[in-house]
Amino acid sequence: MSCEIELKLSLGPEGPTALRRHPLLTSLPMQASHLGNTYFDTPQGDLEAARMALRLRRVDGRLLQTLKTRGEGGGGLSKRGEWEWEVPGPGLDLEGLADLPTATLGQQALERLAPRFTTDFHRETRMLDHREARIEVALDEGEILADGRRVAIREMELELKAGEPEALWSLAEALAGSVALRPADTSKAARGGALLGAWRLPEGGTPSAWLHRAVVALDALADSGDDTWRHAAADALGRLAEASGDDTGDTARELAEALYNPAWLTPAFGLTMVRLARRLPADRPLG
Repeated sequence: MSCEIELKLSLGPEGPTALRRHPLLTSLPMQASHLGNTYFDTPQGDLEAARMALRLRRVDGRLLQTLKTRGEGGGGLSKRGEWEWEVPGPGLDLEGLADLPTATLGQQALERLAPRFTTDFHRETRMLDHREARIEVALDEGEILADGRRVAIREMELELKAGEPEALWSLAEALAGSVALRPADTSKAARGGALLGAWRLPEGGTPSAWLHRAVVALDALADSGDDTWRHAAADALGRLAEASGDDTGDTARELAEALYNPAWLTPAFGLTMVRLARRLPADRPLG
Protein backbone atom coordinates (compact mmCIF):
# COMPACT_ATOMS: atom_id res chain seq x y z
CA MET A 1 0.00 0.00 0.00
CA SER A 2 1.08 3.55 -0.69
CA CYS A 3 -0.27 6.67 0.99
CA GLU A 4 -1.25 9.30 -1.53
CA ILE A 5 -1.05 12.93 -0.40
CA GLU A 6 -2.33 15.38 -2.96
CA LEU A 7 -3.99 18.74 -3.42
CA LYS A 8 -6.80 18.73 -5.98
CA LEU A 9 -7.68 21.96 -7.76
CA SER A 10 -10.50 22.55 -10.23
CA LEU A 11 -9.72 24.85 -13.15
CA GLY A 12 -11.82 27.39 -14.99
CA PRO A 13 -12.27 27.16 -18.79
CA GLU A 14 -9.08 29.12 -19.48
CA GLY A 15 -7.21 27.45 -16.65
CA PRO A 16 -5.30 24.78 -18.59
CA THR A 17 -3.87 27.30 -21.07
CA ALA A 18 -2.91 29.70 -18.29
CA LEU A 19 -1.31 26.87 -16.32
CA ARG A 20 0.86 25.77 -19.24
CA ARG A 21 2.11 29.34 -19.56
CA HIS A 22 2.97 29.75 -15.89
CA PRO A 23 6.65 30.62 -15.35
CA LEU A 24 7.08 27.82 -12.82
CA LEU A 25 6.06 25.20 -15.39
CA THR A 26 6.97 26.41 -18.87
CA SER A 27 10.57 25.14 -18.81
CA LEU A 28 9.83 21.76 -17.20
CA PRO A 29 9.83 18.51 -19.22
CA MET A 30 6.28 17.27 -19.77
CA GLN A 31 5.03 13.70 -20.14
CA ALA A 32 1.68 13.22 -21.89
CA SER A 33 -0.54 10.16 -21.61
CA HIS A 34 -4.10 9.12 -22.36
CA LEU A 35 -5.92 7.41 -19.51
CA GLY A 36 -9.03 5.30 -20.03
CA ASN A 37 -10.60 4.12 -16.79
CA THR A 38 -13.52 1.88 -15.89
CA TYR A 39 -14.86 2.08 -12.33
CA PHE A 40 -16.52 -0.92 -10.72
CA ASP A 41 -19.06 -1.40 -7.95
CA THR A 42 -21.89 -3.73 -7.00
CA PRO A 43 -25.42 -2.91 -8.23
CA GLN A 44 -26.18 -1.83 -4.65
CA GLY A 45 -23.16 0.53 -4.54
CA ASP A 46 -21.32 -1.27 -1.72
CA LEU A 47 -17.94 0.25 -2.58
CA GLU A 48 -19.33 3.77 -2.78
CA ALA A 49 -21.07 3.31 0.57
CA ALA A 50 -17.74 2.21 2.07
CA ARG A 51 -16.02 5.22 0.44
CA MET A 52 -13.80 3.02 -1.71
CA ALA A 53 -13.09 3.29 -5.44
CA LEU A 54 -12.00 0.42 -7.69
CA ARG A 55 -10.90 0.93 -11.27
CA LEU A 56 -9.15 -0.64 -14.23
CA ARG A 57 -6.90 1.79 -16.10
CA ARG A 58 -5.40 1.35 -19.54
CA VAL A 59 -2.17 3.28 -20.00
CA ASP A 60 0.80 2.70 -22.30
CA GLY A 61 -0.46 -0.75 -23.31
CA ARG A 62 -0.77 -1.90 -19.69
CA LEU A 63 -3.84 -2.65 -17.60
CA LEU A 64 -3.62 -1.47 -13.99
CA GLN A 65 -6.06 -2.28 -11.21
CA THR A 66 -6.32 0.34 -8.46
CA LEU A 67 -8.15 0.44 -5.16
CA LYS A 68 -8.43 3.69 -3.23
CA THR A 69 -9.88 3.97 0.25
CA ARG A 70 -11.72 6.75 1.99
CA GLY A 71 -9.54 9.81 2.43
CA GLU A 72 -9.19 12.49 5.03
CA GLY A 73 -8.58 16.12 4.38
CA GLY A 74 -10.50 19.12 3.14
CA GLY A 75 -10.09 22.28 1.11
CA GLY A 76 -8.62 20.20 -1.72
CA LEU A 77 -5.94 18.43 0.34
CA SER A 78 -6.41 14.68 0.82
CA LYS A 79 -4.58 11.69 2.21
CA ARG A 80 -5.80 8.22 1.29
CA GLY A 81 -4.66 4.63 0.96
CA GLU A 82 -3.93 3.33 -2.54
CA TRP A 83 -3.09 -0.12 -3.92
CA GLU A 84 -2.18 -0.53 -7.60
CA TRP A 85 -0.91 -3.52 -9.58
CA GLU A 86 -0.76 -4.70 -13.18
CA VAL A 87 -3.34 -7.33 -14.17
CA PRO A 88 -3.69 -9.51 -17.29
CA GLY A 89 -7.34 -8.52 -17.90
CA PRO A 90 -9.73 -8.21 -19.47
CA GLY A 91 -11.66 -8.20 -16.17
CA LEU A 92 -10.90 -7.61 -12.51
CA ASP A 93 -8.37 -9.54 -10.48
CA LEU A 94 -10.70 -10.62 -7.67
CA GLU A 95 -8.02 -12.70 -5.95
CA GLY A 96 -5.89 -9.59 -5.60
CA LEU A 97 -8.68 -7.93 -3.65
CA ALA A 98 -8.97 -10.71 -1.10
CA ASP A 99 -6.48 -9.25 1.41
CA LEU A 100 -7.35 -5.59 0.88
CA PRO A 101 -10.04 -3.46 2.58
CA THR A 102 -12.56 -4.75 0.03
CA ALA A 103 -12.49 -8.07 1.93
CA THR A 104 -14.74 -6.48 4.56
CA LEU A 105 -17.54 -6.48 1.99
CA GLY A 106 -17.48 -10.27 1.71
CA GLN A 107 -16.81 -12.60 -1.22
CA GLN A 108 -20.38 -12.45 -2.51
CA ALA A 109 -20.18 -8.68 -2.90
CA LEU A 110 -16.87 -8.96 -4.77
CA GLU A 111 -18.40 -11.44 -7.18
CA ARG A 112 -21.18 -8.94 -8.00
CA LEU A 113 -18.74 -6.19 -9.04
CA ALA A 114 -19.54 -4.79 -12.48
CA PRO A 115 -18.60 -1.73 -14.59
CA ARG A 116 -20.39 1.38 -13.38
CA PHE A 117 -18.98 4.39 -15.24
CA THR A 118 -15.89 5.48 -17.17
CA THR A 119 -13.46 8.37 -17.24
CA ASP A 120 -11.44 9.28 -20.29
CA PHE A 121 -8.86 12.03 -20.15
CA HIS A 122 -5.55 13.39 -21.36
CA ARG A 123 -2.92 13.89 -18.63
CA GLU A 124 0.14 16.09 -18.68
CA THR A 125 2.61 15.53 -15.84
CA ARG A 126 5.56 17.63 -14.76
CA MET A 127 7.92 17.13 -11.83
CA LEU A 128 8.76 20.24 -9.84
CA ASP A 129 11.10 20.92 -6.92
CA HIS A 130 9.46 23.51 -4.68
CA ARG A 131 10.22 24.54 -1.11
CA GLU A 132 12.43 21.49 -0.47
CA ALA A 133 9.71 19.15 -1.75
CA ARG A 134 9.30 17.04 -4.88
CA ILE A 135 5.85 17.55 -6.41
CA GLU A 136 4.15 15.96 -9.39
CA VAL A 137 1.92 18.44 -11.21
CA ALA A 138 -0.76 16.60 -13.19
CA LEU A 139 -3.14 18.43 -15.53
CA ASP A 140 -6.19 16.35 -16.53
CA GLU A 141 -8.62 17.23 -19.34
CA GLY A 142 -11.39 14.92 -20.53
CA GLU A 143 -14.76 13.64 -19.34
CA ILE A 144 -16.66 11.34 -17.00
CA LEU A 145 -19.38 9.24 -18.69
CA ALA A 146 -22.15 7.51 -16.72
CA ASP A 147 -25.41 6.14 -18.11
CA GLY A 148 -25.37 8.49 -21.09
CA ARG A 149 -24.57 11.56 -18.96
CA ARG A 150 -21.20 13.26 -19.14
CA VAL A 151 -19.31 16.03 -17.34
CA ALA A 152 -15.99 17.63 -18.11
CA ILE A 153 -12.73 16.87 -16.33
CA ARG A 154 -10.59 19.99 -16.05
CA GLU A 155 -8.45 19.75 -12.96
CA MET A 156 -4.95 19.78 -11.57
CA GLU A 157 -3.54 17.43 -8.94
CA LEU A 158 -0.44 18.34 -6.97
CA GLU A 159 0.91 15.08 -5.54
CA LEU A 160 3.61 15.08 -2.89
CA LYS A 161 6.45 12.72 -3.80
CA ALA A 162 8.91 13.88 -1.12
CA GLY A 163 8.92 16.60 1.50
CA GLU A 164 6.25 18.25 3.62
CA PRO A 165 2.58 18.85 2.64
CA GLU A 166 2.96 22.60 3.29
CA ALA A 167 4.87 22.77 0.01
CA LEU A 168 1.66 21.81 -1.84
CA TRP A 169 -0.12 24.85 -0.42
CA SER A 170 2.81 27.10 -1.27
CA LEU A 171 2.82 25.90 -4.88
CA ALA A 172 -0.98 26.22 -5.17
CA GLU A 173 -0.77 29.83 -4.00
CA ALA A 174 2.01 30.56 -6.50
CA LEU A 175 -0.03 29.11 -9.38
CA ALA A 176 -3.28 30.77 -8.27
CA GLY A 177 -1.73 34.18 -8.76
CA SER A 178 -2.40 33.95 -12.51
CA VAL A 179 -4.52 30.81 -13.00
CA ALA A 180 -8.28 30.65 -12.27
CA LEU A 181 -8.51 27.65 -9.95
CA ARG A 182 -10.12 26.57 -6.67
CA PRO A 183 -9.82 23.69 -4.19
CA ALA A 184 -11.88 20.59 -5.05
CA ASP A 185 -12.78 17.81 -2.60
CA THR A 186 -14.71 15.41 -4.86
CA SER A 187 -12.80 12.61 -6.56
CA LYS A 188 -13.49 11.52 -10.12
CA ALA A 189 -15.02 8.33 -8.68
CA ALA A 190 -17.40 10.29 -6.44
CA ARG A 191 -18.32 12.58 -9.33
CA GLY A 192 -19.18 9.54 -11.43
CA GLY A 193 -21.33 8.22 -8.59
CA ALA A 194 -23.13 11.56 -8.39
CA LEU A 195 -23.93 11.36 -12.11
CA LEU A 196 -25.69 8.06 -11.46
CA GLY A 197 -27.42 9.21 -8.31
CA ALA A 198 -27.48 12.63 -6.67
CA TRP A 199 -25.12 15.05 -5.01
CA ARG A 200 -25.13 14.99 -1.21
CA LEU A 201 -23.45 17.66 0.87
CA PRO A 202 -21.42 16.79 3.98
CA GLU A 203 -22.55 18.17 7.31
CA GLY A 204 -21.11 21.40 8.67
CA GLY A 205 -20.36 22.22 12.29
CA THR A 206 -16.74 23.31 12.62
CA PRO A 207 -14.98 25.89 10.42
CA SER A 208 -13.15 23.14 8.48
CA ALA A 209 -16.40 21.20 8.06
CA TRP A 210 -18.20 24.27 6.70
CA LEU A 211 -15.35 24.85 4.25
CA HIS A 212 -15.56 21.22 3.11
CA ARG A 213 -19.31 21.63 2.59
CA ALA A 214 -18.73 24.80 0.55
CA VAL A 215 -16.08 23.14 -1.63
CA VAL A 216 -18.30 20.11 -2.36
CA ALA A 217 -21.19 22.45 -3.22
CA LEU A 218 -18.94 24.18 -5.77
CA ASP A 219 -17.98 20.75 -7.16
CA ALA A 220 -21.70 20.02 -7.57
CA LEU A 221 -22.29 23.42 -9.20
CA ALA A 222 -19.51 22.80 -11.72
CA ASP A 223 -20.91 19.41 -12.78
CA SER A 224 -24.65 20.15 -12.65
CA GLY A 225 -24.91 23.82 -13.54
CA ASP A 226 -27.71 23.99 -10.95
CA ASP A 227 -27.62 27.37 -9.21
CA THR A 228 -28.95 25.77 -6.04
CA TRP A 229 -25.39 24.67 -5.30
CA ARG A 230 -24.05 28.22 -5.64
CA HIS A 231 -26.44 29.29 -2.87
CA ALA A 232 -25.45 26.24 -0.81
CA ALA A 233 -21.76 27.15 -1.13
CA ALA A 234 -22.42 30.77 -0.16
CA ASP A 235 -24.51 29.65 2.81
CA ALA A 236 -21.75 27.29 4.01
CA LEU A 237 -19.17 30.06 3.72
CA GLY A 238 -21.49 32.32 5.69
CA ARG A 239 -21.75 29.67 8.41
CA LEU A 240 -17.97 29.36 8.38
CA ALA A 241 -17.74 33.12 8.94
CA GLU A 242 -20.09 32.90 11.92
CA ALA A 243 -18.04 30.07 13.45
CA SER A 244 -14.64 31.74 12.95
CA GLY A 245 -12.52 34.57 14.22
CA ASP A 246 -12.18 37.96 12.58
CA ASP A 247 -9.64 37.28 9.80
CA THR A 248 -11.05 33.91 8.76
CA GLY A 249 -14.62 35.16 9.07
CA ASP A 250 -13.91 38.21 6.92
CA THR A 251 -12.29 36.03 4.24
CA ALA A 252 -15.23 33.61 4.21
CA ARG A 253 -17.73 36.49 3.86
CA GLU A 254 -15.69 37.94 0.99
CA LEU A 255 -15.81 34.61 -0.84
CA ALA A 256 -19.54 34.17 -0.20
CA GLU A 257 -20.27 37.59 -1.68
CA ALA A 258 -18.03 36.94 -4.69
CA LEU A 259 -20.05 33.84 -5.61
CA TYR A 260 -22.95 36.02 -6.73
CA ASN A 261 -20.83 37.48 -9.51
CA PRO A 262 -21.49 35.36 -12.64
CA ALA A 263 -17.74 35.35 -13.37
CA TRP A 264 -16.79 34.42 -9.80
CA LEU A 265 -13.97 31.96 -10.59
CA THR A 266 -11.06 34.36 -11.03
CA PRO A 267 -7.41 34.09 -9.95
CA ALA A 268 -8.21 36.46 -7.07
CA PHE A 269 -11.11 34.26 -5.86
CA GLY A 270 -9.04 31.10 -6.16
CA LEU A 271 -6.03 32.54 -4.35
CA THR A 272 -8.26 33.71 -1.50
CA MET A 273 -9.94 30.31 -1.23
CA VAL A 274 -6.62 28.44 -1.31
CA ARG A 275 -5.30 30.66 1.47
CA LEU A 276 -8.45 30.06 3.51
CA ALA A 277 -8.17 26.29 3.05
CA ARG A 278 -4.50 26.40 4.00
CA ARG A 279 -5.40 28.20 7.23
CA LEU A 280 -7.95 25.59 8.38
CA PRO A 281 -7.10 22.02 9.50
CA ALA A 282 -7.69 19.43 6.77
CA ASP A 283 -9.24 16.68 8.88
CA ARG A 284 -12.57 15.84 7.25
CA PRO A 285 -13.60 12.42 5.89
CA LEU A 286 -13.71 12.61 2.08
CA GLY A 287 -15.54 10.62 -0.56
